[in-house]
Order: sequence, then C-alpha cells, then structure tokens
Amino acid sequence: QVQLVESGGGLVQAGGSLRLSCAASGLIFGNYAMGWFRQAPGKEREFVAAISWRGVMKNYADFVKGRFTISRDDAKNTVYLQLNGLNSEDTAIYYCAAARTLTSSFTGRVVGDYNYWGQGTQVTVSS
Repeated sequence: QVQLVESGGGLVQAGGSLRLSCAASGLIFGNYAMGWFRQAPGKEREFVAAISWRGVMKNYADFVKGRFTISRDDAKNTVYLQLNGLNSEDTAIYYCAAARTLTSSFTGRVVGDYNYWGQGTQVTVSS
C-alpha cells in the first residue's frame, strides 16, 4: 500500500532551520505532485508548499515569504521542505501529501487535491 513517511522535525530556536523529508513508497512517485501542509493546535490544516510532477512548478503559501523551499528527488522517491528563518508561528505538525496528477500547472493548495497523506512530523520553534 501507499506510504508517506515524514522525518526531520524537531525543536529549534527562533531563526533556525530544519529540513523535512518525506519518503514515499507503494506508488509511482514520478506520477505524483507533492505537497506540504501544517496544522497547529486548535487550527485547521493549512497549505505550505506544493511541487508539480517533475518539479516544473512550485507554489508557496503567502506566509512562507521566501523562507521555505520545496524540492523533490524522483530517484529517491522523496520530497523535501527546507525551513529557514523559523519563528514561533511555524510551530505545527507538518504533513506531506501526494496527488495523482501529471498536470504541470497543479497548484495543490487545497487538502482535497491530494490522494494520500503521511502521519506528520512535529516542528517546534522556541522563542
């Protein structure tokens, strides 16, 4: 079956960096667009970033403001999210998701766009 396993979360001081990874199995990774979402306590899951099939297009939430970078390595069936300039508002569980689409214009900003989800990795930023 399809599995998405996130890793790389942890506790970091404000201004610090983390690199999240999401390893996929059970699917043809190259046929999927990938996304990252996050959910803070008491809040709804929100879009962070998405990358299309073959990485042609990338989309970011406005709050990212150039601090985060999404990338993918199809040879490793892995999508990454580099987090820089972290602040306390970035504290959340970060989830990766996979969307079965070969559309290069995929935006992936909506939870319903995705077919599969990982279990999440906790990111905690101390101020």
